Amino acid sequence: MATSWLKGVRRHKGWTQRETAARLGISQPYLSLLEQGRRPLTKRLWSKLQRHFDVPPTELPVETPGAHVGAEQVAEALGALGYPGFAYLKRGVRWHPAQVLLTALEQPNLEARLAEALPWVVLHYPKLNWDWLLERVKVKNLQNRLGFVLTLTRELAERHAKQATVVRLSGLEQQLERARLVKEDTLGRESMTVAERRWLRDRRPPAARHWNLLTDLVPGHLPYAH
Repeated sequence: MATSWLKGVRRHKGWTQRETAARLGISQPYLSLLEQGRRPLTKRLWSKLQRHFDVPPTELPVETPGAHVGAEQVAEALGALGYPGFAYLKRGVRWHPAQVLLTALEQPNLEARLAEALPWVVLHYPKLNWDWLLERVKVKNLQNRLGFVLTLTRELAERHAKQATVVRLSGLEQQLERARLVKEDTLGRESMTVAERRWLRDRRPPAARHWNLLTDLVPGHLPYAH
């Protein structure tokens, strides 16, 4: 795990290497090597780091979601990432943004306000661990769901003239395009009725049609779009 971010958060607190090393129970030379990314983190040391520092979400360990993780945990994880719609929830264990996305995307039934939060995660953490996420969505056949979220986010980034984000997301869309599935899917609404499916099939926006999803979600529906 890269630890080059540690120097920045330490300086933000105004701590010297000697002070920080004492708090972590390691030597100052070892801390220096950690800040250079030249030493690995042990689980014990990682726990201490999280107690003393507000570790950037993209630097958290990324883990495959457990079998029984559900929508409630996704909402809490979104709140811990700073999503305004769930800011009222008690802050629990923080997840890497890629882990939040994967957990949400594999839910068979995801309420609308959770689905609406997913582009926010991509927009605010565009440098998340994409290699890890892309590999796992393909294994789980979730590439169309993620592709749609990326397209939605890119359209939102275009509205806000976030050109660097647009370029990054366009490249990711192209990677998923090569693995796009023909099979029709939903954005976490597998329990919808036949009538609902028929209605959405005829009225879904172009992005949803391209990614073979039954959803009417567009950038204008997002509570943070303006």
